[in-house]
Amino acid sequence: MDLALSTISPGATRMIRLDHSHVLVTFHRYKIDTNPRVKQGLVDTICTALEIHAQLEEEIFYPALREVTDNEAIRKSVPEHDEMRRLIAQLRGMEATDPAYDDTVMELMRDVLHHVADEETILLPEAERVLADRLGELGAAMTKRRMQLVLPRSGEIASDMARSIPTPVYLLGGIAGLACLTALSMMRRDKAGWR
Repeated sequence: MDLALSTISPGATRMIRLDHSHVLVTFHRYKIDTNPRVKQGLVDTICTALEIHAQLEEEIFYPALREVTDNEAIRKSVPEHDEMRRLIAQLRGMEATDPAYDDTVMELMRDVLHHVADEETILLPEAERVLADRLGELGAAMTKRRMQLVLPRSGEIASDMARSIPTPVYLLGGIAGLACLTALSMMRRDKAGWR
């Protein structure tokens, strides 16, 4: 494994917990009365994060864990991912204005919360016990694979995140950015003696 990658990558269980936190925080930003554009951005952000997270677990983390232990939580993880994928596909085929959209998002949230609870109370502590010496290596492998999965979707991810920001905040960010660019331009002119 690339030494630089292994030094900057979190361990596998830490990475999984960070993914869980990111998705849960994004879920908590979802409100029933939110603008449909923002809802769609939040849900697309959640869906992409879950798709990448599940693929990393299924390709790298679960196989390593299955080599050394077996329990009910491991056996039901992939079917739980499959159910999440079904709901994700359903959401991706809907508009945020669809009357069933909010209920489908809430169903996905319930499934994710249940899955996260099992992983964080059963699988991750067990992995930290039985894979302690491999967590860094697995985290580096997961980071490398994450970069491969994210790169072709980076435009989509950026667009989704931009849509997930409420318009007033988005506009304030644009105004602040414009003010910074103007100030930098003025500073450059002053340094060049253009007053």
